[in-house]
Amino acid sequence: MAGRIEDYALIGDMQTAALVCRDGTVDWLCLPRFDSHAIFAGLLGTEEHGFWRLGPAHAADSQPPTAARRTYRGDSLILESEWDTPRGTVRVTDFMPPRDGAPQLIRIVEGVTGRVPMRSVLRMRFSYGRVVPWVHKHDGRTVAVAGPDSVWFDTEAETYGKALTTYADFTVAPGDRIAFTISWEPSHKQPPALPEPEQSLEATEEFWRDWVEHCTYHGPYREAVVRSLITLKALTYAPTGGIVAAPTTSLPEDIGGVRNWDYRYTWLRDAAITLSSLLRTGYREEARAWREWLLRAVAGDPENLQIMYGIAGERELGEAELDWLPGYENSAPVRVGNGAAHQLQLDVYGEVTEALHLAHMTGLARNDYASLLQLKLIRYLEDHWDEPDEGIWEVRGPRRHFVHSKVMAWVAVDRTIKLIESGDADGPLERWKELRDDIHRDVCEKGYDKERNTFTQSYGSQELDASLLLIPQMGFLPPDDKRVIGTIEAIQRELSTPDGFILRYPTSGGEEGVDGLPGDEGAFLACSFWMADDLAMIGRVDEARKLFEKLLALRNDLGLLAEEWDPRLKRQVGNFPQAFSHVPLIDTALRLTASGAYGG
Repeated sequence: MAGRIEDYALIGDMQTAALVCRDGTVDWLCLPRFDSHAIFAGLLGTEEHGFWRLGPAHAADSQPPTAARRTYRGDSLILESEWDTPRGTVRVTDFMPPRDGAPQLIRIVEGVTGRVPMRSVLRMRFSYGRVVPWVHKHDGRTVAVAGPDSVWFDTEAETYGKALTTYADFTVAPGDRIAFTISWEPSHKQPPALPEPEQSLEATEEFWRDWVEHCTYHGPYREAVVRSLITLKALTYAPTGGIVAAPTTSLPEDIGGVRNWDYRYTWLRDAAITLSSLLRTGYREEARAWREWLLRAVAGDPENLQIMYGIAGERELGEAELDWLPGYENSAPVRVGNGAAHQLQLDVYGEVTEALHLAHMTGLARNDYASLLQLKLIRYLEDHWDEPDEGIWEVRGPRRHFVHSKVMAWVAVDRTIKLIESGDADGPLERWKELRDDIHRDVCEKGYDKERNTFTQSYGSQELDASLLLIPQMGFLPPDDKRVIGTIEAIQRELSTPDGFILRYPTSGGEEGVDGLPGDEGAFLACSFWMADDLAMIGRVDEARKLFEKLLALRNDLGLLAEEWDPRLKRQVGNFPQAFSHVPLIDTALRLTASGAYGG
């Protein structure tokens, strides 16, 4: 059985990523890209679906021992895990070097004390655990081949095969260092170059050290902010600048339920808010690369703007179910692709425009096509802002007039007006000012419940929605407006868990709710950070700090967050690690630091 979601560590090379459990098992790895088929899919099934375990040898009828300690080496994505055994202590260093050739996962075993018997168990299963590759020797190297893929396994340790699995049994003493590497290459090409693990380790550490030096945040939450920034960088597809929402698919929002989605794509919303955090912490090159990705993905067709694209800008992300995988803790179905790609979500226009506006305001070099795109987006919104849509949460129920969507349409128009007023674009200024006023009036009249003094999820509904917390953050209304304060307090009353974390919206348990799905879900971590932001904005800074620090305590031992927190099971749920959780962590840290609302 796979570990708990928070038991995993992330390693990656800015083109794909692996998840490593506390017992030294790699249970998830897609090659060569984030959205490629997995060669280790044990995370969503069993060991029969692929894994690579490297750790102290143990009896066949016992559980693999878990590491006594693990940490990232400094501010990097190099994982170090240590086991204390009756025979001594051993360290395993796991990393994926930033790619310069074939993608590689390198694992270096180092003896610390005593003499520790070790075992490597490598079971490659291509196509998400369905295909057993042909494993053979080629010029002294082990290679696994299936269809278009080949994975090369290199080590100085002696290996042997048994039951369609590759093993290595060896012993390490103090000072011993034994490396294991897998490298991917298209099966029709020549073998990849022999790995150089020690040089790659040094280069990887230097890469992360140099990258982190650009961070401009030096406040009291620097450790949490830097780890989140490293995680966001790891979720960036370096060749194109696209940013995946998470490196996994189908980790459930409801353990045992059907709320399982593929997040290995670039959501415009997630990427836009990620861009915002990167810009505000000094990372302009990533912002420039994302803007270029956006312009290529949208091309000349903003009228058909998708909510998400493939990491290279692909538009077709057809959804399918992998029925041979039982799912994480029997949470089925396992899905690949995402059918929500062609939903209408009007808020995306606002998020994209806000990101382009921030890039402009922070001095990113002007791009004339970016300004032209912004104008085209507003011309589309001018005719469509008053239509119902699926909203920020991608409901699979009927379309509604979601308040958040209308607010973000207002944001798109407002930021474009500011662009025109700055002299960097031309457009019908007076007409769009009138449009901005019309949208604002419409929201305040139709999306606000006077009796309860709160905005609602959609026009005419009684339900609340945590996305309403963005109203003051987007400047739609000032924080001291009584309607803003009333909305914040209503969400605290009606969407808060006993621990004080925030749900996205009401769900209906076994019945289908507004999102068209049965079951419940955990507290949505981004929404909980938004609440901390709002509390700080309305002057309740001590309460904001306490909530923020409770949220920090939910991170795993390596500082990573999934999408949600299950208040019943007291564990992380959803795809992992999640950009949409780490971005608001950064934003809230910046806001609390600016307000002086921190302890210590």
